[in-house]
Amino acid sequence: MGWFLVSGTARLAGVGPATRYARSGQVHIAHQVLGSGPPDLVLVPGFVSHVEAAWDWPYLARFLYRLASFGQLVLFDKRGTGLSDPMKRPPTLDERVDDIRAVMDAVGVERAHLFGVSEGGALSIAFAAHYPHRVESLILYGSYPRKVATADYPWGVSRETVARFLDRFDEAWASGAWWDIVNPDLPPDPDTQRWWARYLRVGASPSMARDLMLMNAQIDVRKLLSEIHSPTLILHRGDDRWVEVGNGRYLASHIVGAKFVELPGTDHRPWVEDADAVLDQVQTAICGTLRRPRHANSSLGVLALSRREHEIVLLAVAGQSTPDIARHLFLSERTIETHLRNAYTKLDVSSKLELTRRASELGI
Repeated sequence: MGWFLVSGTARLAGVGPATRYARSGQVHIAHQVLGSGPPDLVLVPGFVSHVEAAWDWPYLARFLYRLASFGQLVLFDKRGTGLSDPMKRPPTLDERVDDIRAVMDAVGVERAHLFGVSEGGALSIAFAAHYPHRVESLILYGSYPRKVATADYPWGVSRETVARFLDRFDEAWASGAWWDIVNPDLPPDPDTQRWWARYLRVGASPSMARDLMLMNAQIDVRKLLSEIHSPTLILHRGDDRWVEVGNGRYLASHIVGAKFVELPGTDHRPWVEDADAVLDQVQTAICGTLRRPRHANSSLGVLALSRREHEIVLLAVAGQSTPDIARHLFLSERTIETHLRNAYTKLDVSSKLELTRRASELGI
């Protein structure tokens, strides 16, 4: 398990917040809250999710913990996934949108930033069209307005790809190899695939996942785009192998005032590859700034440190070695050493013992 920083506290991956339930009609929606707001950020997940298993995957746990450092993070499992009630029939788009409303009401959040990932982006768009007064801003990552390609929308997934996916679905679900069905040239990453496979298995049963895929194939929110007037940031990796970048460009060109940022990378999951590039954009959109104030005067204490320096100092005084910190934060040891040297200078210390003492004085 790894250490992560949230609101000045070191926490272990695998230790998540308590799970609660909201009622959306007769359906129970599992959700969690982490951090404190305002601002409030609601994460609308993609295909499948599991609010408790998410904390067991270091990449995903770190991603969620940093989101929570921006304010109050609300995450939930859509109906039919994770710890929420299974689907007895395909829900309507309005019912799925109402699940977001139910979670916000249960948490006591009147207005929030919505961060929609993949399919969650389409649902966030629908929510913003239905409840514009409850949306502070929209942040859409790897999203699309329509899932399946048509003559007038060539950026969706082809029906042949969907059919090929479903033909091999059962054999690939348990192993996580379904990602490779439509991405056969992706380099193998056994560790990521092992975590991903477990996350999928707890996120939905094979039959439920198949039903979800068929349901998502019907998504088309293009007519709602002209109704979106909330500030909108659209993030998309340029070589995304699952949702073509043309989807993000289409969203940006059809939502008034939307900002489009194309990020490098191929993996559709935002917490894999360069997650910080995604998180930096989200933080700037929500907080208006990326870093803590940086000053050379050590009397300013923790305010002299950048966000990353503060994070690394916290781990160092918790007893983590440079290799440990590098492994847990998915950075190189040289990068960790550079940040530590900068922190030593800013805090006017020259050893780990002095750093620990100084951190105690500053309440780090």
